[in-house]
Amino acid sequence: MSDAGLDAKPRKTPLAPVAARRPQERRAHGEVWSDDYAWIRADNWREVLSDPAALPPDIRALLEAENAYCEALLAPTRNLQRQLAREMRARLKEDDSDVPQTDGPYAYYSRFRHGGQHRIYCRKPRVGGRESVLLDGDARAEGKSFFQLTFARHSPDHRKLAWSADDKGSEMYAIGVRDLAGEMDLPDRVDRATGETVWTRDSLAFLYVEQDDNHRPWRVMLHRLGTDQSEDSQILEEADPAFFIAIKPSRLGRVAMISVHGHDASETHVVDLDNPTATPRLIAPRRSGHRYEAMDHGEHFYILTNSEARDFRVVTAPRAAPEEANWRPFIAHQEGRLLERMSLFKDFLVLLAREGGAPRLFVHELPGGGAHAIAFEAQTYHLTLEPVYEFDASVFRFGFSSMACSQEIYDYDVKLRQRMLRKKQMTPKDFDASAYVTRSVFARDADGESVPISLLYRRDLALDGKAPLLIYGYGAYGHPIDANFSTNRLSLVDRGFVYALAHVRGGTEKGWRWYEQGKLAAKPNTFSDFIAAARQLVAEGFASPRGVVAQGGSAGGMLMGAVANMAPELFAGIIADVPFVDVLNTMLDDSLPLTPPEWLEWGDPIRSAEAFATIRSYSPYDNVRPRHYPAILVLAGLTDPRVTYWEPVKWVARLRATMTGGGPILLRTAMEAGHGGAPGRLERLDDVARAYAFAIACVEGKIGGQGLVQDGSNGSAAAMS
Repeated sequence: MSDAGLDAKPRKTPLAPVAARRPQERRAHGEVWSDDYAWIRADNWREVLSDPAALPPDIRALLEAENAYCEALLAPTRNLQRQLAREMRARLKEDDSDVPQTDGPYAYYSRFRHGGQHRIYCRKPRVGGRESVLLDGDARAEGKSFFQLTFARHSPDHRKLAWSADDKGSEMYAIGVRDLAGEMDLPDRVDRATGETVWTRDSLAFLYVEQDDNHRPWRVMLHRLGTDQSEDSQILEEADPAFFIAIKPSRLGRVAMISVHGHDASETHVVDLDNPTATPRLIAPRRSGHRYEAMDHGEHFYILTNSEARDFRVVTAPRAAPEEANWRPFIAHQEGRLLERMSLFKDFLVLLAREGGAPRLFVHELPGGGAHAIAFEAQTYHLTLEPVYEFDASVFRFGFSSMACSQEIYDYDVKLRQRMLRKKQMTPKDFDASAYVTRSVFARDADGESVPISLLYRRDLALDGKAPLLIYGYGAYGHPIDANFSTNRLSLVDRGFVYALAHVRGGTEKGWRWYEQGKLAAKPNTFSDFIAAARQLVAEGFASPRGVVAQGGSAGGMLMGAVANMAPELFAGIIADVPFVDVLNTMLDDSLPLTPPEWLEWGDPIRSAEAFATIRSYSPYDNVRPRHYPAILVLAGLTDPRVTYWEPVKWVARLRATMTGGGPILLRTAMEAGHGGAPGRLERLDDVARAYAFAIACVEGKIGGQGLVQDGSNGSAAAMS
């Protein structure tokens, strides 16, 4: 592997910031312990989410010192970072455009301009003609330090566009309305929203979801055009803080579906879009352990449910009486075939499933016609169901990619059973998919479970136990890691890396049981699966014992913190992106935005001594020990409402104060961004380049190992107060 771009000149190693210790006593279930860094959580943290300038000066000084230290230690990789960013940008089609989607008289799509950061929403006449720009994301972002355009939906009469954006990174969205006929903004503005809207059938009002002070989506409101937000009508409120609300339109267009969902239950309410202020119709009340999703087909609802079906089945219910007692079987449950998503049309239903660790597509003709599967030849791949507006469409649209095959968008004709390629993701002229290998291997955990791993590497790579490896993991909320295509990964793979996705428990890659075996009391399985996967790849010669770098973000950042404590000797480096690492303190604080709903994922340590003991046994912050740690790059966002900024900051402080050798421990906080980092598509490449340059430096010994051995042995700077 070439080290081109790395500065080999010796540099004076700067000293790491040291956060002041201000012990605060904690008590729960008869246990007493001290948190030296609780002060890093600002008392006015809610204000900081909407106004980063409100951060107290002492905390800001610490974060800025950490950023300067991170920049200084990564300075030898600066040229490499630029080179990586240039490579990744060169692989983009900068003026990329979606496949147009027809709706009534128009075909709608979004595109980018060359050099643009944000989407431009457009349409053309269905029969062809001149493009009309409906909303220009680049223009809306001008002059803003942060801007993320997240949503746009045209009205049924095609004369208006509702759109939403976040200008703080705190995921508190503002909704605006554009008059498409007059090419002007209407004065309507809705704040504190989740961003999604559903228009009423007369196009004179829209539904939206409002967030409370804790960033919880808690009620559905109706906004009538030309009125102030203070006059909006409440349609449905959810008082239980463990449940969130979301809305979406039905493809038939007569109703909107309100989903009230927590981590182990859900329910659906139906809003009549001709009479939106009428009381929504509840399909089936929530009960513990029951999840379902309903779709409108006129006289019947089609319902995807896990009632008597761990991996889900499909039932129908009459529109006039949709209660659970009236549900009738349509697609039977099959153990090990997880039904993930459903898409409903007038004449057919499409199911995206997962079976044997691979995604599958099944088509069922309606009302009770034949069914068939769509075959794919790849061993490991990724499928998506793409948007289609029209209920009576004769085709549906899906996306296919693998780790070595760029995304392809197809229209599938159900009657002819034929797929039509509509778009192929552009890749560099010299990209040759046959030069890469993508495959699945399996690791055996200590309890006998077989952990799937998806691999990507160059065909000419010698698998002789000398290659560097980046292994990525997540394992939470039932979210699978998809083996999709990423042009960014080629910058590592072309430098001799093996890139691995560890499909650990906590996801649903092997069905719903795979999720259940990675949550609550079984959460430690996620960590042991990941360690087993990394060790297996080394043992089979896919990776060098001194060349393994791990990466994960958010709940996957918790995974990074846990494996750093459990098996630090296994890794040359760890990249922890917005890591959820202060798990015990967060789950003990029910005033935080996501704590009550998260109890069903991790356990409730306030009321359960068993949950307290389990979380305390693995919480990364609470399990830092005096030992040698690998080099760790920690990335945070000041306005992040999901993983609050102080979690990674506290973790870094404790690591430095406790470890006996190794490192360095680097922290970079985006001072004007949140959970997703930089919002612009090109800006994000700089973040990826920084992480990849860190990984390359780790395996080449330029940072950590025999390179910049730092935080555990070389002293530190003056304490930050």
